[in-house]
Amino acid sequence: MTTLSVTTWSLEQTAPTDLRPAAVPEGDVRVVRSEVPSPEFSRFLYASVGGDIRWTDRLGWSYARWREHLERPGVETWVAYDRGTPAGYVELEAQDEGVVEILYFGLLPAFRGRRIGGHLLSYGVARAWELADRWPGVKPTTRVWLHTCSKDGEHALDNYLRRGFRLFDTKVEDEPEVVTPGPWPGAYSA
Repeated sequence: MTTLSVTTWSLEQTAPTDLRPAAVPEGDVRVVRSEVPSPEFSRFLYASVGGDIRWTDRLGWSYARWREHLERPGVETWVAYDRGTPAGYVELEAQDEGVVEILYFGLLPAFRGRRIGGHLLSYGVARAWELADRWPGVKPTTRVWLHTCSKDGEHALDNYLRRGFRLFDTKVEDEPEVVTPGPWPGAYSA
């Protein structure tokens, strides 16, 4: 089996003032919270955003597993829409002691390179800092963190750094190389 050397960077913010927001893109771009847990919609976002960059860890999840995850207190999905079409998303998860992880963030391929990503990330990070306001029983946010890797988009790490995240860990590991799944079988074949 062929392996791929993957670098994973872990980044964090430790105060709301760390956030350096991106400019709002031109046009009709809106970010809306997906308040009704929908395994179908979340799987669509996951497969559509991550299909060309080898997001595979959730592809085997059952409907029940998706629902269980989405219904957990402090899990939120914020979706960017460009003229009414889903363009990308950011998924937040409240963790212990006021920590919020950005579990997933990205744009569908057709919406990359249009300045939507910086805006969506800024919006999502701001929502992470105020997450406890929407979830009784969740501790106020003291830290927002995420990880990205060399398989993610070529501008991913720079976007996080420009938004005020600081690097706190780097790991390099060999992973089995997997076929890029796309949002459905054969979506990215020549």
